[in-house]
Amino acid sequence: MNKDTALVVFQNTKIRRIWYKEEWYFSIVDVVEALTESPTPRQYWGKVKDREFMQLELSPIWVQLKLPSSDGKSYETDCATTEALFRIVQSIPSKKAEPFKLWLAKVGYERIQEIENPELAQDRAKEYYELKGYPKDWIDKRLRGIAVRQELTGEWKERGINENKEFAILTNEISKATFGVPRLI
Repeated sequence: MNKDTALVVFQNTKIRRIWYKEEWYFSIVDVVEALTESPTPRQYWGKVKDREFMQLELSPIWVQLKLPSSDGKSYETDCATTEALFRIVQSIPSKKAEPFKLWLAKVGYERIQEIENPELAQDRAKEYYELKGYPKDWIDKRLRGIAVRQELTGEWKERGINENKEFAILTNEISKATFGVPRLI
């Protein structure tokens, strides 16, 4: 997982999400699993998708995005925005639907707060590192490193660097000059 993908937890069920087009997209299969506790959430979602959307010839309210799987590889996965998930959740009979909607609204609200005040995101990251048991000095160095990297990439963007490959080449050159070892591009 990186800064653009993250796990969130609803009642002990991990839900994958990815930052795409300036908002979070959630794995629908993970949401179905959290709501239904079905042993086959992918099949369950397939039936809901067919019954509620395909047969009614509605436009899909989801997109396929690559998300990491338990085997470490990334696969195309049906994903939906917070707004679309509210519509999908309405199609799934579950006693957990209402608590899930409240949880989803809270997750969305936290993201809005972080956009308005980026320090909140840094505080949340620090809290997660502490919960994982990392020492305070390591956490401080990590957060400083992230801030320095953001400042550096911001400078590169201002100077016209905007391709991922260009960022990779510059990062490789820094690694080579600093540590004598090039990173793999």
